[in-house]
Order: sequence, then structure tokens, then C-alpha cells
Amino acid sequence: MKKILFLVCALLITTTAFSQNILGLIGRSQDFFKLMEDQKFTEAYAYLDPSFQSKVSQDDLVKLWTKLAENLGTIKSLDMLSTKTEGEFYVVTLEGKFSKADQDFILGYNKAEKIVGLFLKPKSTAVSYIKPAYADTSLYKEKEIYIKTPGHSLVGILTSPKKGNNFPIVVLVHGSGPSDMDETIGPNKPLKDIAAGLAAKGIASIRYVKRTMLYQAEFGKSFTVKEEVLDDALAAVALAKTIPTADKKQIYVLGHSLGGMLAPRIATLAPDLKGILLLAAPAVKLPDLIIEQNKYIVEASKDTTLAMKKQLDTAIMEVSKAKIFKLGTIKADSVILGLPASYWVDLNSYNQVETAKKMVAQRIFIAQGAYDFQVSAENYNIWNNALGKRKNVMLKLYPDLNHLLSSQQEKGTAKQYDTPANVSPVLINDIATWIKAK
Repeated sequence: MKKILFLVCALLITTTAFSQNILGLIGRSQDFFKLMEDQKFTEAYAYLDPSFQSKVSQDDLVKLWTKLAENLGTIKSLDMLSTKTEGEFYVVTLEGKFSKADQDFILGYNKAEKIVGLFLKPKSTAVSYIKPAYADTSLYKEKEIYIKTPGHSLVGILTSPKKGNNFPIVVLVHGSGPSDMDETIGPNKPLKDIAAGLAAKGIASIRYVKRTMLYQAEFGKSFTVKEEVLDDALAAVALAKTIPTADKKQIYVLGHSLGGMLAPRIATLAPDLKGILLLAAPAVKLPDLIIEQNKYIVEASKDTTLAMKKQLDTAIMEVSKAKIFKLGTIKADSVILGLPASYWVDLNSYNQVETAKKMVAQRIFIAQGAYDFQVSAENYNIWNNALGKRKNVMLKLYPDLNHLLSSQQEKGTAKQYDTPANVSPVLINDIATWIKAK
């Protein structure tokens, strides 16, 4: 049982962390290295916190850079690899490309944005994110924004076309579990890909760190998708209305996985949305989806032993405990499958398909990959049967896409997520074409 349930949890939760001032710290890191390359060591040394300066003198910094310059050559580029928090500190990892060799750096910052640690990242054989060909940075720009609700502030990115104005704008909503603004899973960043792809085609987007990543302590008690997803998505929609160059009549919400499941609910709370996009969105209840995932995992393992069958049966019994529609004698903060009972009651009482059927004024785009083992094509069939004849709805099943919306050779398992693959350019083009069709 534990083995199977662990696999399910691994599918639903990402653990990539973030920086609260991501763009500012990345820029500050790049400036620091540029100062050293220009041999402006006094100015560079001022970037260090006094506690760090007490251990490293300016002469030490000069010697370090002189040695690095001999081995690496001149700087060609310094780009972000990752960001995260470590207690009260922010950690930025930069990918360094030099004229002689490559070297990545890890910089630690305190709240005053002073450097408290500087490390050379050991060489790694692990694969990293690959920017898609359609991410043409000459066509778009990025700006740091914040999604704010009472007691919360989530860092995000506004990605917008460099030319023109009055463009459509899309709010990107994550799937299950804690997530950074890119929805990073291994070397894959689906929301980052979508933002870049749409911006290159003249469509802006807002994406942001999920609240469950930044305010984890708040989710150790009773909560629902209101706190996990809805409040921040609605705040992002409100922010979209303030973007001067955006078309206020062309605001969309694009939800992936759980985000897609909740998109119809978001639309009922924001009736002035132009439309919603559901990518790999479950059409069934979450407990039923988890059971289906477990069955597929066991089938894919080709383990037909009686022991595995018993393990699967036990797992299904455990997951079935989440099929509750009212609390009754169960306490709201009682934990079922790692989530409070209040969460299951709220989500189980919500019917995403029926909610979408009631949407007549707003546009709906539904996309599903046939190679998605987390949200199977049967979910697409349910959506299609319910909405396929509606004039305001477009549905498309992509035969080669997996749950991360990338093209694959087979249905596979979560091992696919260890290999970098970008969101399909065909899907990106279809989304852009649909939005612009109005």
C-alpha cells in the first residue's frame, strides 16, 4: 500500500522552490559578476553582507575571480537555473557560460539582498530545462509582479509582447500540490513554456508561485481549494485588468490539471472573463482519478503477482476513504490521503462538467493528451460528450501528448518527467489561434 500511495503522491506534488524577489535577485547576481569581470572589486565587495565580509576579504575576492577568469575565460551569459528559500535566506543558482568553459554558481542572499554565501556548483550529469524553439525572447519581455490577497503576497511574472498593445492576457493556474510559477517538474516547466509561446504570438500571461509553496504552514490545518487555488487565481485576474497594454475584454484563465478542473469554478466567480482553457483537466472526482492512476501504474509494472493485487486492493480501499461529501462526525482537519477532510468534501461536492455546461457566454477550450496516464483520455470523452456540440466550446485530443503537454512516443510513466521536453508547439499554436479568433 505505501508503495502505491507514494507513487500517487509523487505524481501530484512538485517540490521546486522559489525566491520572493526572483527577478531582482537574479539581476543583482548578474550585476555582481559583471562588476568582478570589469575588475570593479570594491563595488562588487559591497554586495557582500558584513557577516560574509568578516570571513572573506576584498583581496580574497580578487584572488578568487582572477583564478576563475584564468580557467573559465570571459562571461558569455549568466542565466537562472533555479531559486529557493532556505529558512530566512534566498538561494539563486546561475548557469554560467564562459569563453573557455561553463561553471554554475550558487549565491545565498539575506532579506536585505546582501550576499551571505557564494559557491561554485559541482558539475552534474543531471539534465536541465531546455528552452523551446518558440521561446523567441526578441518578441517578448518579462516583468516581476505580485499577486496579493489579505496576508499573502506571491511573486509572479507578467510575460508580454514587446510590440503592440491591447493584447489578450491569460492567467495561468497550476496543477495539484506546491508549485513554483513555472510548474517545474524535473527538467520540465510547462507554464514557462506556455507563457513564452503565447507571448511570442502576441498574447500576454500572468503566472505566479502557488500559495502552498510559499505559505506551507497555513496548510497544516483545515482548508479547501479556495485557499489553495481560487483566491489567488481571482486576484491574478483582478491584476490582469490593471495591465495598461492588455485588452480588458480579452482576459482568460488557463488551468492545467487541477487548475483546469477548477477553471469552470473560477469562471463562475469571475463572470467577466472572456473564456477558460482546460488542459489535461480531470472530468471525474479526484479520488476516482487517483484510483485510476494506481491501476495504470500496476498495469504498467506488469506485476501480476497476488501480492501486488492485494497491495492495489488495499490502496483502493485507502483512496476510497476520500470519497466523502459531508463532514458528519469527521473533523474538518482530519487528514485523509495527506489532505484535510474539508478539502475532500469541498472538491467532491463540485461538479466541473456540470458547471462548465452552465457556461453559455464564456468561451471554453479543452485539450487532452492521449498519452496522459495521470488524466486519461476517458476524461476527454466525458468532456466531449457533455460539451462537444456547444458553439462556445472547442475540444481537441492530441494523440501524442502526455500530462505535461509534451510530445512522446508512448504513454509511459512518471519516468518521462525526468527527461526535458517542452509543451507541444502544435498545442501552443492552437491555443493562440483560438484566443485570437475571439
